[in-house]
This record gives sequence, structure tokens and C-alpha cells, in this order.
Amino acid sequence: MEREKFSSKLGFMLAAIGSAVGLGNIWRFSYVAGENGGGAFLVLYLFCVFIIGVPLLLAEVSIGRKAQSDVIGSFSRLSPGTPWFMTGFFGVLSAFLILSFYGVVAGWCIYYLWNYISGGFFVEPAGGYAAEFGGFISHAWHPILWHALFIALTIVIVYSGVKKGIELANKIFMPTLALLLVGLAIYSLSLDGAWAGIEFLFTPDWSVLGDPSVFLAALGQAFFSLSLGMGAMLTYGSYLSKENKLPSATFGIGVMDTFFAIISGIVIFPAVFAFGIDPGSGPELVFITLPGIFGQMPFGEIIGFIFFFALTLAALSSSVSILEVPVAFFMRIFNWGRKKTSIILGFIMFVLGMAASLGMGIWAGVTPIGSNNIMDSMDFIASNILLPLGGLSMALFVGWYFNKSTAFEATDMQDNSIRDIWYGIVKYIGPIMILFIFLNAIGVIGW
Repeated sequence: MEREKFSSKLGFMLAAIGSAVGLGNIWRFSYVAGENGGGAFLVLYLFCVFIIGVPLLLAEVSIGRKAQSDVIGSFSRLSPGTPWFMTGFFGVLSAFLILSFYGVVAGWCIYYLWNYISGGFFVEPAGGYAAEFGGFISHAWHPILWHALFIALTIVIVYSGVKKGIELANKIFMPTLALLLVGLAIYSLSLDGAWAGIEFLFTPDWSVLGDPSVFLAALGQAFFSLSLGMGAMLTYGSYLSKENKLPSATFGIGVMDTFFAIISGIVIFPAVFAFGIDPGSGPELVFITLPGIFGQMPFGEIIGFIFFFALTLAALSSSVSILEVPVAFFMRIFNWGRKKTSIILGFIMFVLGMAASLGMGIWAGVTPIGSNNIMDSMDFIASNILLPLGGLSMALFVGWYFNKSTAFEATDMQDNSIRDIWYGIVKYIGPIMILFIFLNAIGVIGW
């Protein structure tokens, strides 16, 4: 079977940007930045993205393009007879776990979007948005229906193929998302008191750097935002023709990923400060705090609709790349067709997501890891164990298994003036930084 390809370098870049730009850029970036001091965190985040994240992104994409195979097949092809293929299993397993709970949260986004379409959130619900959100996510089957809808949309795009599904969807999603967020940012800046939010985001308070956890938060957000370690970028790279040069493509992905994160901050923080809300409100910032703010804004119903529509598009563009990781692997191993594979794997992730959803309600007493509920346990295993191990293995593979000339050839860095700097980051600095994230996550460092 002939391997599918993106139609162009732009198609690859839009798909890769879609993978990177998801709930992590809009939802997670905003509350992590809010909890870690705003401007100083942003400076550290930018440093981590461009000095560490983009070089590692280049390394991951190069593995897929060189091997022209899935996340496990790539290592088997490039290092036959060695255990390196185990690296790919970190990605496949993390994809199953991440899309399972990610689909649940994305289903919440669609539920909120529907309420702004139907008029349910035109006025504040009885008991307030906190009570509405808590009642919804703990319901036995309501959130599962929205989760099912989101997974179904993801399956449809993936089984439509690389060009007609993934690439076409992101050619629509990414420009639309950019326009929506820029429009929301302009509106947010027009609010009285908005400038305090801009100062919070762009004026560094260097005193927060006395807390080492801020460094790790910025580094972790950079890895999370760029989708490093799971194999999504490797898989997308395998659909890229070898005549397309990688350094400019991966740098462009880093730039656009950062643009979406910053513009999301410009949407959220001016509104938060304009209405006197604590910027460190945490994960509930999007689902409880912002709807309350929208209710107080002029044209708040329209703003709420646009915001949750943008959030849903961002979630969908990322979920497609997550599902594609195991789909590409299972298609090769079992010689299944794309449609069959997408439906079967999507259904398995839906069932796993049901457990995550029920863990917010009738299964709230089920705590697989410590005091964590089912969803948080899935997140912990995937984000704090599998992704760092996957990212670490990919960096070590390019930096230590490849020799220098092979690494430069795979990444199109043969004649690049900064190739030795890139190589040093991938070989030494990147693995050390990933190891810090991993050790902190499992409590060894304890920052």
C-alpha cells in the first residue's frame, strides 16, 4: 500500500500547528501563566519553546520523515534488531490515554458552545456557573453524549485520510481559529481596565523566579504545547516528502504555536483583570470564571459563542493528530484499512473516556493513583511518565544513536550555521531538561 503524503509543506505545517495548538494553548497556557506570575513565566516559556522545544521538535519530525513509517515502525526501520522500537510504544499508549480524557474535556467545550447557541447561557444559570459546571460534569450520562460527539468528529476527519481529512480540516481550522482569536483579543482590549491584564502578561515580575517550580512549569508547558514525545509530530513527518526542508518548517510551527498561546493570553487576561478576577484561578478559569465574565460584557452571548467555538476547533485539530498516532501503527501491523482502523480505535478511546467521565461523578471514589480520580490518573500517567519518556528517548535516539552526519542529513542541517548548537541541545541539554520534568513530576525533586 502506497504511503499517504501531505500535498505540500504548507499542508504539513498547518496540520502540525493544528496538532500543537489545542486546549494546551488556550486553556492550559492561560491558567498556568496566571498561576506562575504572568510576564516572567512568558519569558521563560518563550525561551523553552525556541531554545529547547523547537530543536527537539526538529529531531522528532526528522525521525518520521527519514523512516517514512509510524511511531513504532520508524524506530524498527532505522535501528533494526535493537530495543529502540520500544520508544514508539510510549507514544501509542499515551495517545490512547490522552485522547480518552482529552475528548471528555473537549466534550465540555461543545456543551458550552451549544448553550451559547441555544441561549442556555444568555443568562447565568440558577446557582451560578460553578454549580452548573459541577452538576454537568458529575452527571451520569450527559457529558458522555458530548464526549461521543467529539470523538465521532475526530474519527470522521481521520478516516477521511491525510490529504482529504487531516490536511483539509487544518487548512480550514487554523486560519479560522486565528481570525476568531484575533477578533476576541481586539474586543478584550477594548474593555475598561484591560490594560492591567496586558501588563500582567507582558511585564515580568522577576521575583517569581525565586521559585524553581516556575522554571519547570514553563518547560513543561513548552513540551505540552508543542506535542513533543507522543509521536504525533513524528507521524506527521512521515507523511512529508523528503524534498521539503525541515528547519524552516519546524521553526514556523514554533512561531505559530507561540502566536496562538500569546493571543489566547491577550483574549483572557484583559477580560479577567477588567472584571477583577484572580488570574491564578486555575483550570476552572475557562469553564467557570470566563462564562461569568461573558455574562457581564456587552454582546457577551456572541463573545461566549465565538470563544467556545474557537476552543472546540483547537481541541479538534489536536485530537485528530492524537488519534492518527495509533491509527498509522495499527494500519501497518494488521493491514487494516484507514476507515476500519479509525472507527475501532476511536471507539476504544471513547470507552476509556467514559470511565474518565464517570470518575467525575458516580465513580468519583475510584482513585487509581493516590487521591487522583480516573481522569487525573490518566493525565498523570500520560503527561508525567509516558510523554517525558517518549521525548527523552527520541532525543537520545537522534543525539546518541545517530552519528553526527546522519543527524544533520536527517534534519537538513548539513550546511546550517547553527547545526552544532542544535546538535548540542538535542544530545545534552534537551535530555537533561526532560529528565528534570520527569523527576519533578514523580516527586523525586520535589519542587
